[in-house]
Amino acid sequence: MQAIHARKLIKPIEQSYTEMFSGKVFTVGKGAVSVRNHSGEAKHTVIGVHGFLENHCYFTQLYQDSSTELILLTCSNYHVPVSGPMPEPAEWEVPIKYLEATIDYDACILNQTLENLPSTTNVRIHGHSRGGAVILQALSQRPELYENVELIFEAPALPGGKTHPLVSALLEPVSHGMWPWIIRFINSTPSSSYGQMFFGKLNKRKKQLLNKMFSATKDHLTIVRNIEDLFDWMDRADHSVYKLIKHGTFLIPKMDRILDRELMLKSALHSPNSVRIIETDAMSHFITLDDQKWIPAMHTIPSGNTAEIVKKNMTKVLKKRKVAAFA
Repeated sequence: MQAIHARKLIKPIEQSYTEMFSGKVFTVGKGAVSVRNHSGEAKHTVIGVHGFLENHCYFTQLYQDSSTELILLTCSNYHVPVSGPMPEPAEWEVPIKYLEATIDYDACILNQTLENLPSTTNVRIHGHSRGGAVILQALSQRPELYENVELIFEAPALPGGKTHPLVSALLEPVSHGMWPWIIRFINSTPSSSYGQMFFGKLNKRKKQLLNKMFSATKDHLTIVRNIEDLFDWMDRADHSVYKLIKHGTFLIPKMDRILDRELMLKSALHSPNSVRIIETDAMSHFITLDDQKWIPAMHTIPSGNTAEIVKKNMTKVLKKRKVAAFA
């Protein structure tokens, strides 16, 4: 990468989106972890791992029960999207050896979080898009941490996956030095002109969260590194990691203009029969923002893998796979 391009890429991107947050924020390396206050006694813990150019607010309205302990990752070199608490160093932080803004780095943040923060034994980790890849990489790094953890992969980036052909066609001619100009152009263009093509039908929450996606990172270099590392990860990762999943669900959208949903489904089919694969009716990459009904009900991890029938609103399930019921 030429020096002049590097200087353009490391120029800071100003933060443009925050939400009020009640809780604590811990810094972990170049990332952060936010723990939301909950009014009731915690019965379940949910750890949210956001996707590329998203932020942890993706999960805040999806998990609002007073008995849910919500822990939210902010991936490396992303802005922490909170108004209120000041970030403080995590006492349990361990130095991370990987390059920041990579899936390996963010997987280390997840594993340190899982090892140190949950206060309940009923733990769910919910990853969207790139967040799914982060979970799988974290699982391969520290499989012993996941014996009794439920994993939700929402429209995930997976081994053998690729971006949607339309996205690939747009990204292919983009060089490193073009990114700052492209991002300025996108941010100055009304999202209504391209939003529905890539994001599907826009509701109020989707408009809030997706309007300034290209301001989610602290610099342009993180965007470039995220993209190149994600492509590399999908090419080199293999399906053997699925054998490590003890309790999991894949949520596959009916239509996806961000990732190739057919390759996503093909990859997910390599997982064990005890893992649920649900083809949803969601018409975009953002399944649970389209409709919260697709979020599996919170439950205690069972001691065995029992195949049951999914509730009526979870229809259109792959016929060849056993599907465990939502409690």
